[in-house]
Amino acid sequence: MYVYIHTHSFQTLDQNMNHQHVCFHRHRRRSQSSPSPSPLLTSSSTVYHLLLFTLCIKHFFIDNKPIQTAMAFDLNTITFDQGYVPLFSDFNIDRSEDDTNVRLLLNRQSGSGIISSDYYNYGFFSAKIKLPAENTAGIVVAFYSSNVDVFPKRHDELDVEFLGNVRGKPWRFQTNVYGNGSTSRGREERYRLWFDPSKEFHRYSILWTRNKIIFYVDEIPIREVLRDENMGGDYPSKPMSSYATVWDASTWATGGGRHKVDYRFEPFTSEFQDLVLQGCPVDPTDAASTNCLDAIDELEASEFATITPRQRQAKKWFREKYMYYSYCYDRVRYPSPLPECLLISSEQELFKNNGRLKNPPRFHRYRHSRGGSQRQPNTTAAY
Repeated sequence: MYVYIHTHSFQTLDQNMNHQHVCFHRHRRRSQSSPSPSPLLTSSSTVYHLLLFTLCIKHFFIDNKPIQTAMAFDLNTITFDQGYVPLFSDFNIDRSEDDTNVRLLLNRQSGSGIISSDYYNYGFFSAKIKLPAENTAGIVVAFYSSNVDVFPKRHDELDVEFLGNVRGKPWRFQTNVYGNGSTSRGREERYRLWFDPSKEFHRYSILWTRNKIIFYVDEIPIREVLRDENMGGDYPSKPMSSYATVWDASTWATGGGRHKVDYRFEPFTSEFQDLVLQGCPVDPTDAASTNCLDAIDELEASEFATITPRQRQAKKWFREKYMYYSYCYDRVRYPSPLPECLLISSEQELFKNNGRLKNPPRFHRYRHSRGGSQRQPNTTAAY
């Protein structure tokens, strides 16, 4: 028998049913006096159950995958020379022949880093990044904006920091916001990812405007900070440069410092490509400059400055599934939420009063197939 299923029927069922209830709740409302159901179902019943089965399978498999957002952002990428210079340890910085890819190395001699040639009065900073693979305990790879070299005691900073892990466990990462030297009021959130960031490139972006900050993974907005007047100077407002670094953070990055960088596996390589710097270059000490108004307006009118309804759905999916710490829900640290915190009930119910998950996920070490390649220690390195 051939059954033709109309898309409209599937959409109607999809929109009106309680997916979790229908797919997983066992109905027990069967009358004892009712005869046993016939093995030959009616045509309409067959169609319904086929639709139901397909829908359940759909929701089972889509749960662990990101909700598809719009097409990739239309961005103007630059070469390294067009926007960046070495920050430290240029001997650990490798650039491709076409200057579109830069590799930052960490070894026992040093980490390495780059910095944008200009400071920007608000901007969009973005790069595709691939992280070191395996044995990454104690390592931090950071992509961020800051002005600490110009304003050491009242600097602003927006962070995306990737935190290495023991072999077989996934990378984690955190975002943070500092304004005017407010390091005593950390605004960090910590997350997992739905992919292995050491296997392929993914785009990570920071949008910083006069009234909002958005952190992106690919085209998914994972965090949005809306400026609140009660934040005062805690909202970053001074010109910043863009940075990328890899360094040894053995004292805190993995297990609170219990797991150190294992230099038998050096060098540890982070790759950056498809760099984007969009904003108004300025003199960071010229606070009175008004030459950036047009550039700021253009920035705030860009597609990545507005979160679409579909992106908000993806943001909700990410935060409820992959965020495992938020300062906004940490009542031990902040008995009263900081002014920019928008408490969302579907998020809040997942966390304890210390800002950590009530039911943290358990990770299993990655299994390597027999005969598969595994990275071996660098036995030639001097100790």
